[in-house]
Amino acid sequence: MDGFSKIIEQRIQDAQRRGVFDDLPGAGKPIDLDRDACVPEDLRMAYKILKNAGCLPPEVEVKKEIANMEQLMAGMEDTREKYKAMKKLNHLITKLNLMRSGSLEFDVPECYEHKLVEKFGKK
Repeated sequence: MDGFSKIIEQRIQDAQRRGVFDDLPGAGKPIDLDRDACVPEDLRMAYKILKNAGCLPPEVEVKKEIANMEQLMAGMEDTREKYKAMKKLNHLITKLNLMRSGSLEFDVPECYEHKLVEKFGKK
């Protein structure tokens, strides 16, 4: 956590101790996650249809592929096969990072061969 984040966290904790957040509307009630307040009204029906059909945004699909690849790699014994899988994993991570249009701070770091060689020995 950088210094700016620490200052923000400290101020939030100070406000909590002073009770600033105690009388907020909806305090103590569950959050209504089905309410699409952040989605423009003209897109809500389309999003609801896609959600009900089980369609996921492309970024979420790629994240699922990355998680599956990491799980697959965890069970691999052969260094050569693991290296091939790692190349595919890096491709998926690059694809995910290119899909994002935000700060580099949120990019997913790639896996590198030297970590694999350190753990399993030379090829």
